[in-house]
Amino acid sequence: MSTNQLSRRQFVQTATAASVAACLGTMTQRTMAKAVYENRLIDRLWVWAHQVNAYKNAFGLPGNTKFQPIDGVRYLGVPNVIMVGYNDIPTPPFDDYYHKQHFDELKRIYWSFVGASGRTSQAERLAVLDLVARYPNVKGVFMDDLFRGHPKKDATEMPASCTLAELELVKKSLGQTGKQPDLGVTLYTTNLVPLIKKHLDYCDVVSFWTWKAVDLKRLEENFEKYRAIVPGKRTLLGIYMWDFGMNKPMPMDMMELQCELGRQWLRQGKIEGMIFLATNVCDLGLETVTWSKEWIAKHANECW
Repeated sequence: MSTNQLSRRQFVQTATAASVAACLGTMTQRTMAKAVYENRLIDRLWVWAHQVNAYKNAFGLPGNTKFQPIDGVRYLGVPNVIMVGYNDIPTPPFDDYYHKQHFDELKRIYWSFVGASGRTSQAERLAVLDLVARYPNVKGVFMDDLFRGHPKKDATEMPASCTLAELELVKKSLGQTGKQPDLGVTLYTTNLVPLIKKHLDYCDVVSFWTWKAVDLKRLEENFEKYRAIVPGKRTLLGIYMWDFGMNKPMPMDMMELQCELGRQWLRQGKIEGMIFLATNVCDLGLETVTWSKEWIAKHANECW
């Protein structure tokens, strides 16, 4: 079996034995957000975390980072992190990494079992379940880059790192413990076709991303397209601090646009949080990173 396929029997056995975070139940989006978060903007903010130098000599970035994930988290001053594997790092088991990164300081952690570029392995999946079972602030598991291109004309499901059958197994296995963590997923505006709904129906939380900065001009339009497909899904708005789609700096007007829209949507209950990407660009002298740190500090204690 490929490492990109779930081992049904072993996943069931491990998940059944695990003790994981409490089930959030079924509530409206606004009620759900109030139940999970404090009603301050700072409590709704997350940082996307990768290993130190995950982007080494890539994406046109001006140098290489020395920041570990916890350094980026502390720099921005946010309480929540989404830890995503990059080129299979960190490697399981994850206990040492969790402690060395001082992740016990954080309120909430999602940890990927599908990493960057859709990479996954049996060892990684089982290790992440173990983290969820033993650390109270590990609130969920996460799938990055789940979707693998566009479906063929007569396809019945999206090409993805996990099939619908595998996701059904994931949900069933976690549910058997009686303590259900969140299952989160990355979604790009380029993935907005109706067929994604089948996969998203298994997910609790969607992180919504615009890969190219130029497309942020259509962020509101694209968000409406997304909502037409999955109108009630809990959503975190992804905030890039670098234009990874074009390998160049994020224009400041687009940086401000996405943050202010996110702030507005938080107040309106359209989203439940925002994610700044990523820890490993926070010490590269980027104007957008400095601006983001100041923006976070300015609005941190806003309530609604």
